[in-house]
Amino acid sequence: MPKAPSKVAFSHFGFYVRNLEQMRDFYCRVLGFVETDRGVARGRPIVFLSRDPKEHHQVVLVEGRTGGLDDLVINQISLRVGSLADLRSLYALIKREKAVGETYTTDHGTAWSVYFRDPENNRVELFVDSPWYVEQPRVDPLDLDASDAEIMARTRTAIEKHPSFRPIEEWQREFAAKLTKKTEEAAR
Repeated sequence: MPKAPSKVAFSHFGFYVRNLEQMRDFYCRVLGFVETDRGVARGRPIVFLSRDPKEHHQVVLVEGRTGGLDDLVINQISLRVGSLADLRSLYALIKREKAVGETYTTDHGTAWSVYFRDPENNRVELFVDSPWYVEQPRVDPLDLDASDAEIMARTRTAIEKHPSFRPIEEWQREFAAKLTKKTEEAAR
C-alpha cells in the first residue's frame, strides 16, 4: 500500500457565509486581507482573500449559509502537496478508503486538485500549485492518469489566451505591491 507523501502543508480554508459583502468587508477592513479574485463557482458567489503575496488565497468566502441548525459552515480545508506525483499517490490512497465520499479532480489553472469528503462529510482539497496565474474561480477537468507534461500542456493551452494569464511570480509581485499600498494607506 502506498504511503502518504511527507510534504503535506496547510494552505487555506473556505467557509460558507450568510452575507458575502459584509464578511468580505470585515476581513479586508479589520483583518487587513485584500481581495484577489471573485466570481461564481458551482452556482454560488465566491471571494478569494489573501495577506501573503505568495498565496493567491488564504481565506475563501462562499455565499450560501442560511442560518439553520444543520447549516454547513466549512466550505473546505485545503492542503498543499509537493508535486503531481504526490497528488496522484494521495488520490490512489483516498480512492481506496471506504469512509471517503464524493471524490473528484479539478484543474483550476493555478493549481491541480483532488477533492473528497472525509468520514464526517467535510470537504478536503489536496492540491499542487501550477506555475501560472489565471483569474479565479476556474473549474476544468483534470486527468491524473496523464503524464506531468500532458497535464502542464493541457492547462497552459486552456488558460494562456485568458487576459489575466501570466506566470505566478509576476502575479505575486503585483499582489505584493497591492498589499504594500494597502498597508501604507492603513498606516496614515
